[in-house]
Amino acid sequence: MLRVDLDDRFARELPELAVAWRAEEAKDAQLLVLNAPLATELGLDPAALRSAEGIRFLTGTAVPEGAAPVSQAYAGHQFGAYSPLLGDGRALLLGELVDAGGALRDLHLKGSGRTPFARGGDGLAAVGPMLREHVVSESMHALGIPTTRSLAVVATGRFVRREEGWLPGAVLARVASSHLRVGTFQLARSMGDVALLRRLADHAIARHAPRAAEAGHPYLALLHAVISAQAALVARWMLVGFVHGVMNTDNMTISGETIDYGPCAFMEGYDPETAFSSIDDRGRYAYGKQPAIAEWNLARLAEAMLPLLADDQQRALELAVEALGAFAPQYREAWSAGMRAKLGLRGDVDDESATVVVDEILALLESGRVDLTSCFRGLSSVARGLDGSTRDLFAHRAAFDAWAQRWLALGPDADAMDRVNPAYVPRNHLVEEALAAAVDGDLVPLERLTEALRRPFDEREGLERYAAPGPERSFRDYRTYCGT
Repeated sequence: MLRVDLDDRFARELPELAVAWRAEEAKDAQLLVLNAPLATELGLDPAALRSAEGIRFLTGTAVPEGAAPVSQAYAGHQFGAYSPLLGDGRALLLGELVDAGGALRDLHLKGSGRTPFARGGDGLAAVGPMLREHVVSESMHALGIPTTRSLAVVATGRFVRREEGWLPGAVLARVASSHLRVGTFQLARSMGDVALLRRLADHAIARHAPRAAEAGHPYLALLHAVISAQAALVARWMLVGFVHGVMNTDNMTISGETIDYGPCAFMEGYDPETAFSSIDDRGRYAYGKQPAIAEWNLARLAEAMLPLLADDQQRALELAVEALGAFAPQYREAWSAGMRAKLGLRGDVDDESATVVVDEILALLESGRVDLTSCFRGLSSVARGLDGSTRDLFAHRAAFDAWAQRWLALGPDADAMDRVNPAYVPRNHLVEEALAAAVDGDLVPLERLTEALRRPFDEREGLERYAAPGPERSFRDYRTYCGT
């Protein structure tokens, strides 16, 4: 028997930002993927979740007693244009539960049907995009990058109409520290209710920045905490070549977790202009622009929080600008530390020497569109004097040799490098292969891919194809879609 204790804290504390709602019935639901370790971590019984009752729970059609599912309201800038009301057009917050570590976690459904925020959409999701979020979000977790997580993907038995035609539908059950977004604050500010904005900030502090409650200026401390979390998050994206694809303000969390894996992908050939999203024709959210976009989004959060920062508008602006000024140096510090680690540079290597070798290897990568993951993983073998294949990735081998000589003189730690440079990331061609098979009813490729990605730093015999880049030469031609 399934036992789930779900709180409705968000709905109780912020009723103005929640609409009570229920999922659409999924009569022929079938469990495709269950993240049993995560279920256990959440205090849920995996066996019970696999039962008919559990599957109905995972699709939102069987709501535990006392639970109060809601669709959350928020605004947001989408590709730079402000939308005053967005909200969960195809999603439900089932409620919050306490995990094994005592932390409050959201349990949220995606693709559960139309809501009052659907804006003409069908509110549904297809199997492919939901499995993509499962694969990529769990890979990000394994890489140590803060992220929402996939608990389960359930096929609904109904079909969804998309540009490609009729596709099998699915619901994703995902878990997050919360689903509070920059767009949540934007909506609260636009409503002109400072008391609501303050309650939202208090809610965010309690869930994500409890130390801010003890600060002399709690709301300013919250803003600083979000800025720091996002600076660290985006630096981690950049270090592994992750391209989010749709960094709208409604897709930036207050918690500092990665959210909404729509047109996302991992860059292979190194190029700062890489943009995979089919709807990002101007490259607004290209790989190299992600830090600047994050800073822009945080400026929108600061604008929304101005009434909480000071009664005097000029003073509030000064405090906001000062807080935002911390983003760039914090990002650079996190990224630089990450690059030092990727190159195995010890603590006694001075910053100037480190900067030179970092800048030079990135220039070499870009000039030849060299695969980011393969290069950095292979460099540990170069440091051990064992491998010449990494050199062969570069068209200008003499330039690589000259760089390697300068880098090796700094005494890189090969073992430390293997702990931070993954052997396996979700290679785009392998993800597409696994999703296509899953849509046709074959889950084996998906399971094999997921297993490889579960231990990304542990290179294993027999998994060579999961470490290799795709066969295509033109990486910019790869396109991903948001799934709506």
